[in-house]
Amino acid sequence: MRNEIKQLTKEILQLKKERNAVILAHNYQRDEIQEIADHCGDSLGLSQIAAQSDADVIAFCGVHFMAESAAILAPEKTVLLPNKDAGCPMADMVTAEGLRKKKKELGNTPIVTYVNSSAEVKAESDICCTSANVVSVVNSLEGDSVYMVPDMNLAKFAATKTDKKIDWWKGFCPTHQLVTGNEAKKVKADNKGAPLVAHPECRPEVLELADEIRSTSGIYKFAKETSAKKIIIGTELGILYRLKKENPEKEFILLSKNLVCPNMKITTMEDLRDTLRSMEPVITVREPILSRARKALDRMLAVPRDR
Repeated sequence: MRNEIKQLTKEILQLKKERNAVILAHNYQRDEIQEIADHCGDSLGLSQIAAQSDADVIAFCGVHFMAESAAILAPEKTVLLPNKDAGCPMADMVTAEGLRKKKKELGNTPIVTYVNSSAEVKAESDICCTSANVVSVVNSLEGDSVYMVPDMNLAKFAATKTDKKIDWWKGFCPTHQLVTGNEAKKVKADNKGAPLVAHPECRPEVLELADEIRSTSGIYKFAKETSAKKIIIGTELGILYRLKKENPEKEFILLSKNLVCPNMKITTMEDLRDTLRSMEPVITVREPILSRARKALDRMLAVPRDR
C-alpha cells in the first residue's frame, strides 16, 4: 500500500505541474489526500484560496457544493471534482424550488443559507454563512427575525447566541446527527477532565455538554491554544489527521465511532490522479445563478468570522 501511494503521489505531482493545478482538500478528507494537498481547510476558506490562486486548474477534494463555491468565486478557472459522486446529503435536503415556496410564506424575512448548500439555493438567499461566522452574519442583518437553511442544528446554536428570532429549515448533517447526548455523557465520563469541543452541526443535546463549540478551523485553533493534554473531538474523523500532526504531544478522542462521513471519504488518490489526467468532471455554475449566488457569498465575506 505504501509503495502504491508513493507511486500515485509521483503521478499526481507530475500532472499537477503539467496542468498548472492547485490541489485543495477539505479537513474531512482521507489522510493521504490531505497529505498531498497544497491547502487543507474548510469549504469556504478553500474556495477563497482557489479565487486567489495563480493556478489555472483547481482540483477540489471535497463534495459537490464546495467545488461549486470555488467555481462561483473563481469562474475563470477550471474546477475539477475528483469523484463525481461526492455529494452532501444535508445540501440535498433543500432545493431552490422548495426555498422559493418557503420565501413566499416568509415575506421579507431574510434568508441565511449555510455554505453547505447548492449554488441554486445560494442564489435564492440573502446572505450565506459558515459555522465560523454564523452569529456575526445573523447579527449583521436588519430586522428582528431570520430564516436559516438548511441546517437546523446550526440554526438552533445561533439562536442561543443572538436576540433575533430564528426559524429554520429541518435539514441536518446525517453524520453529526448520529451522535447523541447519552453518548457524549459517556465519553466525557470515561475521559474526566478532557474538554469536549464540538462542531455546531451536532444536536443541541450534544452542544449543551460541550466545553467549546467551534467550526473546524476553530477546533484547530482551540487544540493549539489549550493546555489540556487530552481533548474530545466532536466532529468528523478526518480532522484528527491534522490535529495529531500539529499537536503530537496531545491525545485526541473522537466523540463517536459514527463520526465518519462516507461522502468525504469517497475520494481516493486514484480519483485525484484520474481527474488531473482527464480534466473531468468539470464543475461549472452558469448565469444567472452564478451572479446571484456570488452576491450572497460576497455579502457574507464582508462579515467577520466569530471564531
